Amino acid sequence: MLKEVNHFVKKHQLIEKNSTIIVGVSGGPDSLALLHFLWNQKHVWNVDIVAAHVDHMFRGKESEEDLNFVRLFCDKKGITTETTQINVTAYQQEKKLSPQVAARECRYQFLDEVMRKYNANCLALGHHGDDQIETILMRLVRGSTMLGQAGIQVKRPFSTGYIIRPFLSVDKHKIEAYCHEHNLKPRRDPSNEKKTYTRNRFRLSVLPFLKKENTNVHERFQQFSERLTEDEQYLEELTIQKLNRVIKKKEVGEIRIHVNLFWSMPKSLQRRGIHLILNYLYKEIPPTLSSIHIDNLLTLLEVERSSGTLYFPNQLRVIRSYDECTLTFHEEKSMPYCYLMDEAAHILLNNGNEIISEIWEHYPKAKSGNDFFIVDPDSIVLPLFVRSRKNGDKMTLKGMKGSKKVKDIFIDLKISITDRETWPIIEDSNGTIIWLPSLKKSSYEAADMTKRRYIVLQHRTKG
Repeated sequence: MLKEVNHFVKKHQLIEKNSTIIVGVSGGPDSLALLHFLWNQKHVWNVDIVAAHVDHMFRGKESEEDLNFVRLFCDKKGITTETTQINVTAYQQEKKLSPQVAARECRYQFLDEVMRKYNANCLALGHHGDDQIETILMRLVRGSTMLGQAGIQVKRPFSTGYIIRPFLSVDKHKIEAYCHEHNLKPRRDPSNEKKTYTRNRFRLSVLPFLKKENTNVHERFQQFSERLTEDEQYLEELTIQKLNRVIKKKEVGEIRIHVNLFWSMPKSLQRRGIHLILNYLYKEIPPTLSSIHIDNLLTLLEVERSSGTLYFPNQLRVIRSYDECTLTFHEEKSMPYCYLMDEAAHILLNNGNEIISEIWEHYPKAKSGNDFFIVDPDSIVLPLFVRSRKNGDKMTLKGMKGSKKVKDIFIDLKISITDRETWPIIEDSNGTIIWLPSLKKSSYEAADMTKRRYIVLQHRTKG
């Protein structure tokens, strides 16, 4: 076992010489063997070892005895120890989480604090090869996505350094043998034998069957994990390159994408692209997010669809509108607005765009296109107003007879539902809509080029 683990550590560059290693120790066989192993090998790497233990207070006096056991073990070895007791049940109820998720959050918060206290390079955890088998199978059955299917990572960023898992190279049997050989007397958590928990059912029912087929099955699963991780890392790089063209807007808590450009990506990168977007938005993917959510999102993005909304965990909304899809944590905002616009004015809108009004003493022939509108002050009632849309808005389009609903104009031009609520509308004091900036002009645009005074309006978009 010593040779196997050392080879694994070297292969994955898990330990730096002259560094500090925090070891998460529950008192059970896996973590106790890991602590003893690293303590025995500390002279090889010239590292400092700090043991960290969390009493989740689930099992009352029994879990408190686990804490005291870890302290006593470390005292005898001269190992620095950091321990804490956390009322996870109270935290669980406050945050409305499952016991497992609440315990994990509390545990990692404490381990982060210990890492920072000692400015440690890595946090070593006792996950082993059998844990890897269980995790991969559980995630496949549950419907995990992308890198999640690779199971437990050998090394990943955390706090001031990395989480490392040196024992993924060995199985439970070798760890138990190690404990016996070194006369370690680990604590045993009786909940590990209960089939109430999904992981225990895999451990007690599925794992023995696999071990009968191949006693070294943990090595096969670890190889699968590493190869899948390598493939995913390369495909992720390709996906990022493609997403740079697809993403229309990116800010904290919100991403907007071009749907048609998304579908132009290779199919193998589409799902990965969604996963990268969700990673960016969530920071840490919630356990309740599964491949079903991804499938639903891909269905929503089908080119034939025009609009729709999905609701993801932790209040993430996915809104499809024509060729745009927005994933956002932001609350829905559709506050109406109305601004008085002087003849010479510069109005900054809530969406960052601008409406500019200028006085010209001759007809501005250079100002054409829907981003400009030329007003003859004698043909309308001043002052002008800039406002958001209202139900029933209509305007008389330039070159057409009769009026048309603004709503229908938005639909015809495929303006997203979100943008419709903030799109500026220019009207005079009689309430006559004279211009839909950047979209449509009314019949009120100045046609007489002999006047000595005009109001020139411009719609300038940010970026």
